[in-house]
Amino acid sequence: MAESNSTVAVLEVADSSLVLLTVEEAARRLRIGRTTCFRLVLAGEIESVTVGRLRRVPADALPAYVAKLRHSPAAAA
Repeated sequence: MAESNSTVAVLEVADSSLVLLTVEEAARRLRIGRTTCFRLVLAGEIESVTVGRLRRVPADALPAYVAKLRHSPAAAA
């Protein structure tokens, strides 16, 4: 069981060094569903870029999205 925990830790460390994330990786970091994350990307709420035919989320777009949520009037309600 300890091996499983260390594998997860290694994956999280490797994941935190990425510059561009898949939408699924972004969803995992935000602890939201994949579909919800896709909706936020398509609505422009979370910044994304296209690399060839692939949609990617810049890693620094996630803290920006959370900051926007924290400072929006709707978040205070």
